[in-house]
Amino acid sequence: MTTTATPKRRRSALRTRNTLLGWSFILPNFLGFAILTLIPVIVLFYMSLTNWNIFGSSQFVGLDNYTRLLGDGSFRVSFWNTIYYSVLHIPLTIIASLGIALLLNNKLRGVAFFRTAAFFPYITSIVAIALVWNLLFSPEYGPINEFLRFIGIDNPPGWLTSTEWSMPAVVIIATWKDMGYYMVLFLAALQTVPRELHEAARMDGANVFQRFWNVTLPCLRPTMFFVTVMLTINSLKIFDLILVLTNGGPGQSTTVISQFIYRKGFEENEFGYASAASVVLFFLCLIVTIVQFTWNQRKDAK
Repeated sequence: MTTTATPKRRRSALRTRNTLLGWSFILPNFLGFAILTLIPVIVLFYMSLTNWNIFGSSQFVGLDNYTRLLGDGSFRVSFWNTIYYSVLHIPLTIIASLGIALLLNNKLRGVAFFRTAAFFPYITSIVAIALVWNLLFSPEYGPINEFLRFIGIDNPPGWLTSTEWSMPAVVIIATWKDMGYYMVLFLAALQTVPRELHEAARMDGANVFQRFWNVTLPCLRPTMFFVTVMLTINSLKIFDLILVLTNGGPGQSTTVISQFIYRKGFEENEFGYASAASVVLFFLCLIVTIVQFTWNQRKDAK
């Protein structure tokens, strides 16, 4: 009996030891997630149901903040500006980053320099980017409008000073800034595309476009899905670039949901109302992400 029980106790002790060892590795991550993410999100949901201005005690108001959002013209403008920005920014960034990745995936002289140059805007200071692009987009003295006048356009756009062209200008700048990061992801994915498939397609007489559409693009689907999800979330919560470029102006032409939340919370001290807008942004990102995951699963099932 003693001989039989001893191995069982040893196995049980070993299993307990391995379990505790595993928890010791993942517990710090769980604690960090709980303290820095989970608890603040729970508090955010509660604050969205209160009327709190940080100076006094919070007053529970139920769904009044959400009802107020429905009738708030500024929030509606910021909501549609966010959608407008995302619809333009996401496809443009994917096309630009994938195009540069395809170009720099070839064996070219100085390809390492060009890869670094393409990635550099992503790590450049936001303030420096805003300063340079404000000069480039200057309606009167900027080189962009000077070039447009040179080719015969007498009344070029006002860009960042125009309510009509400010958002397209922001999209152009954001695409230029972000495409280097996603280019790196596409470059990594292109390295995994089997050369045998390209050689077989070439032997079958496929041209460059046919090889890209039928060989390269299907192999890039996992990376394309990841890039699309990350780019969508980042586009919906865009804040810092617009803050330093236009501060939401001129007028409300570039005011997005994150800017609306910032103004209500940190400028007007309506933290309950700002929390309600944050919850709306959270569910917007969640719904879009779920739709993308569902669509991707259906594609994989086929």
